[in-house]
Amino acid sequence: MKNISGGTKGKKGTVSYVLVCLAVGLFAVFCVLPVLLVLAISFTSDASIKQYGYQLIPKEFSLEAYRLIFASNFALMKSYLVSGSVTVLGTLLATAITAMAGYAISNPDVKYRNGVAFYFFIPMVFNAGMVPWYLVCKQLNLVDNYFSLLIPSLVFSPFNMFLCRNFMAEIPRSLGESAKLDGANEFTVAFRIYFPLSKPVIATVALFYGVAYWNDWFNAIMLVNNSDLFPLQYMLYKIQSEIAALQRLSPGVPVKSLPGESLKMATAIVTIGPIVLFYPFLQKYFVKGLIIGGVKG
Repeated sequence: MKNISGGTKGKKGTVSYVLVCLAVGLFAVFCVLPVLLVLAISFTSDASIKQYGYQLIPKEFSLEAYRLIFASNFALMKSYLVSGSVTVLGTLLATAITAMAGYAISNPDVKYRNGVAFYFFIPMVFNAGMVPWYLVCKQLNLVDNYFSLLIPSLVFSPFNMFLCRNFMAEIPRSLGESAKLDGANEFTVAFRIYFPLSKPVIATVALFYGVAYWNDWFNAIMLVNNSDLFPLQYMLYKIQSEIAALQRLSPGVPVKSLPGESLKMATAIVTIGPIVLFYPFLQKYFVKGLIIGGVKG
């Protein structure tokens, strides 16, 4: 009877496992399918798209959209470099500021830390609006220069700060106290003990900041007029909203002959590429940092 019962349970467990794998695999296919469709369309000629519609296997293969994007005189590549540099520099600075703020707020030796935490909580609930924000940026000369894309988003997100604070509050204080008994100062305790132990939440926050900087177009549309400083997302916005702007970006090429749908899809592929490549390196930290950092207040 035991063998029969055990065999029955084993079969049920195997069936359940197979059903779960099938469900997850089916869900993964539904997630990947739109990306594959966008990729296929980016390699399809516009004439084929107009005649046959969207297809996973292109009827007429074409690299015209990518040739236009990577052409030496095409402004999109310059925007790509602007977005890349702003994303790397902004993510590093914003993550460092957020981690240090989270460490200070989590330290029970800091006076009025709860009051300071409440002060940073207020912007999560109330917003002064766009006009004061623009006036402050203009007063700080953050208009039509590189720092216009960097500084306004550099002030750390209170949500990210609270993630860091909650995670660091779970680290035993005895580690820092032991280090201080050995002569370590606050800087050494933070950078040698707390930050290395907080890699999951710091990586999670870095991913949040990286995606935000990479996808940012609002700062450009509000503060930048110089086309040499347009980030990639703002340039993509211009392409999608005004296809006629391609006449200026590629002088001498008639607008009708330029790839329309395939160009949009190729630009989307170029845009999401760095984030898709960057995420797997932080994936092992992402879930752990988000869950542990959000458990306690």
